[in-house]
Amino acid sequence: MDYQTDSMIRNELDSNERLLWSGRPKQGIVLRGSDAFMIPFSLLWGGFAIFWEYMALSIPDKAGLVGIVFPLFGIPFVIAGLYFIFGRFIVDAKKREKTYYGLTDQRVIIRSGFFGKKTKSLNLRTLTDISLSEKANGTGTISFGQESPWTSWFSGSWFPGAGVSQTPKFEMIEGAKPIYNKIINAQKMS
Repeated sequence: MDYQTDSMIRNELDSNERLLWSGRPKQGIVLRGSDAFMIPFSLLWGGFAIFWEYMALSIPDKAGLVGIVFPLFGIPFVIAGLYFIFGRFIVDAKKREKTYYGLTDQRVIIRSGFFGKKTKSLNLRTLTDISLSEKANGTGTISFGQESPWTSWFSGSWFPGAGVSQTPKFEMIEGAKPIYNKIINAQKMS
């Protein structure tokens, strides 16, 4: 537990709670499984949008309304293309930068917020579906509830709001299996 993470989660604790673990998701730019589809798609989208805009700006001045409308029409597609190509990685990294996880003897705490502070608290006694997804290097995700099968296809931030899981989770944490075991043991004790 590092000091900053520990203090962020301790601010959320009740007086009778004991902190068992605190952590954060993996930091920085991360490639996900969905990027096998999204990277080629984003390059095609962005490339076509930039080509469209270039061609629209190349229309002779005598074209009148077409010379104004076509370039304006292409701007939102260029912006979306640039977001698809590199902006989504920055947004995802910034979201994870402001995310903190905690496990107490009574509940699971997820503190996040891109523009403000949002705290999600799950009572250990009422949690029924806890699942672990682990990679060979020991990092993994612990989900608290049923996950939609479509969410994994669109995970990350390929488009604002798309693929955003409504299932609370400790995402991309190091040493996921021991933390999963701590959650199960804390649940038995509560």
